[in-house]
Amino acid sequence: MGFWPGGDRDGNPFVKTDTTIKVAESLRAALLRCYYFDVRRLKRRLTFKEVDLIIAEWEEKLYQELFTPDPAKPFHYLDMLKAMLKIREVLIYQNNGLFLNLVDNFISKMRIFGLHFATLDLRQESTVHEKVLNIINERDEIFPDNYDSLDEIGKIKILTHLKAVSKTPFTDDLTNDTLASVRAVKIIQDKNGEAGCNRYIISQCNSALNVMEVFALFLLGGWKKDHINLDIVPLFETVDDLHHAARIMTTLYSNPDYRAHLKRRNETQTIMVGFSDGTKDGGYLMANWSIYKAKEQLTRISQEHGIRVVFFDGRGGPPARGGGKTHRFYSSLGKKIANKEIQLTIQGQTVSSNFGTVDSAQFNIEQLVHAGISNDLFSARKVTLSEEEEALLSEMADISYLAYTGLRDHNYFTEYLSEVSPLQFYGETNIGSRPTKRKNAGKLELKDLRAIPFVGAFSQLKQNVSGYYGVGSALQEMEKKGKWKEVKNLYVNSPYFKTLLDNSEMAMKKCFFPLTETFSRHPKFGKIWMLIFNEFELSKKYIFKLSGKQELMSDYPIEQLSIQMRERIVLPLTTIQQYAIVKFREAEKSGSGMKKIYEKLIIRCSFGIINAARNSA
Repeated sequence: MGFWPGGDRDGNPFVKTDTTIKVAESLRAALLRCYYFDVRRLKRRLTFKEVDLIIAEWEEKLYQELFTPDPAKPFHYLDMLKAMLKIREVLIYQNNGLFLNLVDNFISKMRIFGLHFATLDLRQESTVHEKVLNIINERDEIFPDNYDSLDEIGKIKILTHLKAVSKTPFTDDLTNDTLASVRAVKIIQDKNGEAGCNRYIISQCNSALNVMEVFALFLLGGWKKDHINLDIVPLFETVDDLHHAARIMTTLYSNPDYRAHLKRRNETQTIMVGFSDGTKDGGYLMANWSIYKAKEQLTRISQEHGIRVVFFDGRGGPPARGGGKTHRFYSSLGKKIANKEIQLTIQGQTVSSNFGTVDSAQFNIEQLVHAGISNDLFSARKVTLSEEEEALLSEMADISYLAYTGLRDHNYFTEYLSEVSPLQFYGETNIGSRPTKRKNAGKLELKDLRAIPFVGAFSQLKQNVSGYYGVGSALQEMEKKGKWKEVKNLYVNSPYFKTLLDNSEMAMKKCFFPLTETFSRHPKFGKIWMLIFNEFELSKKYIFKLSGKQELMSDYPIEQLSIQMRERIVLPLTTIQQYAIVKFREAEKSGSGMKKIYEKLIIRCSFGIINAARNSA
């Protein structure tokens, strides 16, 4: 189990090194409390000779570590594990295995959670690392004079031979905190174990140089090249980054220093792909297909270099951010994509709705495990896409991308989002893990906008653009080209394509265009509203034609009923919210004192909509 809060710095001014250390300490303390109470429960049962003394000793040690820790007497998790294994042995050979199940249960918890509870990931955007290295160079001259004129390979060679810089503070907080965060990993690992913090994720990674800049920062922070006990994880998010991912990783695998680093990390490379930002950048169909192809290529080149690749999927709640029927998605990937181990993020309301009770957690974990097993067993027979099917999907993705970028690049698109949706109030709701956009100053730029508020804003408009936009255009164009029979066969025979469209149906099922229909006649935003509405109708028409059904999600009556029940709560709230947004704009222009009241009403509605809609953002 991993944990991002407290380690994710990407555009978040509230996360500093002391935050990261405090979170790691909190995770450890919470776990020690659990261990302490478990040991107390065991003590009531295990009153046998020899066992009782061991249990009493560790009850005392846990209490001391929780409330009066002594730095001179570090608490060693392995010592406690050895003690429990000793108890297990005594129970088997001297007490007929009495209460062995209780001890085994406790040992299992210890092996799963160690002293870390959950692995704390660090994350930062690639441009920050470049900026920090330049600031360090200005003071300590870590680069040769011709560094800027070198090609990527030349720069990487310089980065892998840097030495630690002094701990004398720099003049800017960003550089100090970045270096401090690198040093903090060692502090956390010393106290919580290596599993406490052993990954550094690079947002907006678009080159091999971005990865090696992080490698260099660890060298500058005092780590020895052959003792960097940490995985450097590139995150490929945009469509362009996904298309170049295989080339980037080939460059890294070919670098002797990075290859030696991977050898120390059990010949394993974790690669993260971002469904959320990919969809925001390229639309639903193109994002999902780009991720599929990137994984396919990355699996191939990793195998060629003798590397075991692990894919870490940045998924959110709704289909627009990689959510939806996740288990069906993983069971349909085929044999060309590595699935020995798959990791995914669980965010938003999905955490509580899918894993909030023992029954729901067990069900959803079983579904995911089953997905991996079934994909492995049946991929050779019926799941893996053929070359012809891949070519067909690629063609549809390209058409979909053109349709989506036509909307995304419209002159008034970001203004439409700002004016019509509750986007600008997302930061005030204080429900996201990070600010609404990466850069707080200046005009809103789509590339700086976070995926959560982007998808959430359209969700509260009941338009869900990033869950279907471009799908109808792609299907219509394939029909015009005389390829409808091939598309129909793909829908019937490919679980992957069927799952993509099923998830798209879920996004469309939650749309309600009468809510914002007044904007269809708006002098500035009317064209954008009509573009979105027409694409929705087109997508619905062709999905019906493809499936032979006349109702969205008719294959999933239980989920369909669930959405209908929640929409009874959501629609009145979205209606109130739209009214409040219109009145807020009027008050803003007139300088009315009612502005604050309408703002509060918008935010309060957001709470209700997001909670009721379950996977709204």
